[in-house]
Amino acid sequence: MPADTVSPGPLWAAMYHSVADTADDPYQVTVSPARLERQLRWLSRRGLTGVGMERLLRAHAEGRGAGLVGLTFDDGYADFLERAVPLLRGYGFTATVFVLPGRLGGTNEWDSLGPRKPLLTADGIREAAAAGMEIGSHGLRHTDLTRADDELLAAETARSRELLRALTGAEVAGFCYPYGTVDARVISAVRAAGYTYACAISPGPLTGMLALPRVHVGEKDTGPRLYLKRRLHRWRREPVPAAEYAAYTDALVGTGGRTAP
Repeated sequence: MPADTVSPGPLWAAMYHSVADTADDPYQVTVSPARLERQLRWLSRRGLTGVGMERLLRAHAEGRGAGLVGLTFDDGYADFLERAVPLLRGYGFTATVFVLPGRLGGTNEWDSLGPRKPLLTADGIREAAAAGMEIGSHGLRHTDLTRADDELLAAETARSRELLRALTGAEVAGFCYPYGTVDARVISAVRAAGYTYACAISPGPLTGMLALPRVHVGEKDTGPRLYLKRRLHRWRREPVPAAEYAAYTDALVGTGGRTAP
């Protein structure tokens, strides 16, 4: 079988949001610091290393991703820096945080049920990057892009990337679809904006480098549940086509190892 048709194996990425007290969590997307620490310990004891998505994809494209797990934190809550980063660094892990440059220092106003939580400021994003975390875009203001007109779609994808590049002084390779909603038109806009990968949740037939599946991890996920989620992931979500890993490898070679132009 030609090398460019061989799959590098299943890619497993966990999706987190806020790391805080879970007493008031109507959407069930918050994980407590104590639970996160136990989940990271569970990974470490099994010889698994949590990494950001760019590193995970690079390793898979080069056939070295077997012991890596992608860790992602959506929305860019301030508690990522305050609570998640110290725990991640304690285990030698990294992660990708997808932030909203149109809401710097704001709150999660899109969550109608609350509670209101502060988002990272510009300084907070730079501090997270300095701690070794990958910074990705979650759009400008957490908008359902499948309902956006062309002008808004361009701003949420291309403009958000420009703002983050200016803020961090580094390339921004990754995008994350707000609410996990994605269609072919939105993927085209993300590609045109220059991203080399994008995260969704369960994109089905759209699965690829610009619509990567992830598994939600929350407060109820103990070790046995994490084990089952990891085992069942390959059956519940479609794999990234092997040809897309080959194209990703070509992009690495063409950019001298940088995954963003």
